[in-house]
Amino acid sequence: MSLIATLARLEAVRAGRAQPLATRLHRHLSERPLVLVPLTTAGETGAPLGALVGTERARPRLLYVPQPRDRELRFGFLAALAAEVLPYVESFASDVETVEPKETDPESGKKVTVEAELCRDAPQLLVPSAAGVEFVRLLGRSMRFRRTAEQDPDEPYPAPARVPLLGRWLTHFGERARVPGSALLLPMTGLLGRHWATGQSRMEEQHLGALLGWLDPPEGGDGAAAALAAELERDEQGQLRHPPAGPATDPAFDNKLLAPAIERYDAARLRFAAAEDPERADALLAALHEAEHAVGQLVVRATRPTWDAVWHGLDLLRTLPEAPYARERWTRDRLSYTSHRDRLAAGEPPQPRRDDAVTAARKLAAREREQARLDAQEALDDPLVMAERRLAGEAFHGYVESVELTYTEGRRPRPRPVLTVRTEDLPQLAERTPVFRVLDGKPQTADFTGRTEDGALLLTVRDRMGRGAEPDAGSVPEAGETLCFTLFPHDQRPGPGVPDAEATPWTHGGPPGEVSVPEAPDAVTEEDVL
Repeated sequence: MSLIATLARLEAVRAGRAQPLATRLHRHLSERPLVLVPLTTAGETGAPLGALVGTERARPRLLYVPQPRDRELRFGFLAALAAEVLPYVESFASDVETVEPKETDPESGKKVTVEAELCRDAPQLLVPSAAGVEFVRLLGRSMRFRRTAEQDPDEPYPAPARVPLLGRWLTHFGERARVPGSALLLPMTGLLGRHWATGQSRMEEQHLGALLGWLDPPEGGDGAAAALAAELERDEQGQLRHPPAGPATDPAFDNKLLAPAIERYDAARLRFAAAEDPERADALLAALHEAEHAVGQLVVRATRPTWDAVWHGLDLLRTLPEAPYARERWTRDRLSYTSHRDRLAAGEPPQPRRDDAVTAARKLAAREREQARLDAQEALDDPLVMAERRLAGEAFHGYVESVELTYTEGRRPRPRPVLTVRTEDLPQLAERTPVFRVLDGKPQTADFTGRTEDGALLLTVRDRMGRGAEPDAGSVPEAGETLCFTLFPHDQRPGPGVPDAEATPWTHGGPPGEVSVPEAPDAVTEEDVL
């Protein structure tokens, strides 16, 4: 944790409300996000109990499983979830624009311009917390390998038609959520925690209601008291007034309300199945529907406060202006969405359960590169974030006292202006350390070459001054200007490449030339059958 973040948390405790960690919104927020508030069954990892889902605050769609151990009912829930989510996800696929990115020609090795389609926008899924992101990933893994009756007529337990497709999309969103700066799948607690500091720990901030208690306490109230009430306050039935939908449920809710309701549903279903008299069956069917509806109302009771909290968090985030680089990162999300759309259209198989060594290495390198890029871009977008880097000695503000135009030696001398910069910051500079500043949206590099007798910095500018003997107008700072220099690069260069999968040794998936056999879907076990 940085010094500024620590000070902000201390100030939040003193002031009784959250303090800003950023002045810009560093994640793109869609104009029409899909909010998903899932609920899982206690003791069964990944077993869905219910969910609220939708794109309109006042009209959430309720989905629930009255008996989570029943395979058919769970498949019905997943089919209903697919019917709700897939139309939203696919609604962005047909609106495209033509772009002309540069790619490397495999024969010549040169950069060539090609035409490609890029979706103008992409879907965005919002869940309450980081546990919700993991649940989406787990749900995608459990669905994408399922076989439908159309794919395999001999499948004993075929999945509904669109369930495997939803699994592939959720897996893509879950994998994309691991890329720093991506905004396809976002936890609301992570979004709010990035932009505001509270007096709680990161673990405590996973309770969305408690986090909002710090961000928006009651008038005249205290953030700590509001957070404590959100975590512990219970009604006359002993139930939490602000259940977190974590997506796990509260034990008191399970024991006192949910378990008896499911038992009543099971009993009603058994009585209906045993009925022989038609008139008696009609009455028992009504009782079965009533018991099923009671389970649904309990799911609403456990998820509606979190649903409202997610939309409240959206209102708070929309008060911040969007950071310029957030739009650039969203373009990469759009490219990711377009690429997955094309893979599905081409009939490619589902994502493997485990990546091979080459794919895993590439993903890890890409995520490290995106993390460094994100850290740099947030600092360049936001003076409050840049202040953290200045305190760490990774950047400095200063004003230019003088500019001396010098040249390199040789047949074609090049300009090398020397800047004398006065700063009160304490950057961690060594001889020939490169520093960077933004010039026309791109980084300009200078080298630290020493200090004057009174402690001013000497910086030698070495690029982005044009090709002539004289620097282009505006490419060299003038005396009296105030500038911000960073010790970290603004753009991240790709690291060394990794070999193709067929060229890897046996320790990493080889030997070369051996054809890898794709993994089969998960086998049906006794635990999968009721």
